Amino acid sequence: MTVQHIRSTDQGDLTSALGACAAGQAEGIDTILRLEGGRLFGVARRMLGRGDLAEEAVQDAMVQIWRKAGQFRAEDGSARGWIYAVLRNRCLNILRDGRRLTTLAPEDLAALQEARQEAVPQEGWELLPGSGRLRDCLAQLDGEARHAILLAHVGGFSHGEIAGRQQVPLGTAKSWIRRGLASLRECLS
Repeated sequence: MTVQHIRSTDQGDLTSALGACAAGQAEGIDTILRLEGGRLFGVARRMLGRGDLAEEAVQDAMVQIWRKAGQFRAEDGSARGWIYAVLRNRCLNILRDGRRLTTLAPEDLAALQEARQEAVPQEGWELLPGSGRLRDCLAQLDGEARHAILLAHVGGFSHGEIAGRQQVPLGTAKSWIRRGLASLRECLS
């Protein structure tokens, strides 16, 4: 079965799922979530930058899809496009309602940031939970690359934040992470 055939089959399934939603059949939402749930969450996460808001956006979008599925017209566009437009609009509404993005007081946010920084120790990283093989492969990396990778993947820091914390140019931090991850992949395979 070709990728194109799978996509057209999924598109037909999504169109049928919207029809089921319009008819009040719950399996329509189940089908949408089965086929597109992960991608919907990923899009919402990228737009909103927070997992909790992404979950809320997807849930709200599913409610909207359930309520408005009868408004979908196949001649106006694809079912997938219509579903993602509902999600996009929900995400944009959440972004416009900036109060949700700043629910913490500044001093609480500062404390949270400090705790996040302490979650990735420069020394003693060997005590982090996880596979012994991963720890062995991390031990083979140079200290700067290892710390940059841990900051990115354990602490959730951006490349820019890592460069600032390690007091190096952004390109250097990115190189450490890229080369370190390549070494880890090779070591783990």
